[in-house]
Amino acid sequence: MGAGKTTVGRQIARNLGFDFFDSDKEIEERTGVSIPLIFELEGESGFRKREQDVIFELSQKKHIVLATGGGAVLNSENQKTLKRSGTVVYLCASIDDLLERTSKDKNRPLLQTDNPRATLQSILTEREPIYRELADIILETNTMSVHAAVKELEKLIS
Repeated sequence: MGAGKTTVGRQIARNLGFDFFDSDKEIEERTGVSIPLIFELEGESGFRKREQDVIFELSQKKHIVLATGGGAVLNSENQKTLKRSGTVVYLCASIDDLLERTSKDKNRPLLQTDNPRATLQSILTEREPIYRELADIILETNTMSVHAAVKELEKLIS
């Protein structure tokens, strides 16, 4: 959350002439409601099922860049789908940078807590080993501008 998946992904796709998809945005468009409302009505498990279906469907397309929600990797089917479908990029950043980037975003239901730092740390403790294992490319975006991150990824991908 907040590492730059959507922003960097959209620019990489544009530069490559690919279509860009954000799995969370696709879910919102298909359901007509926000991710927080899906979490409220269906719980995280309901959201994760929708997420799995969308990731599987989008991964069948060619010449795309797909940004997934950070929790997508918790599902082993998503892991398999992502690994076999293309190059997996992990954009990572420090807790401080992630908190700064997400602090005003109310569309992140997992961070709507009394202590978002502790929540984010807990999330990263669980997910980061999976991110690193799945990733073909790891890029730390801490203080990088979007332009710098895109240029660095273009070098690493080609």
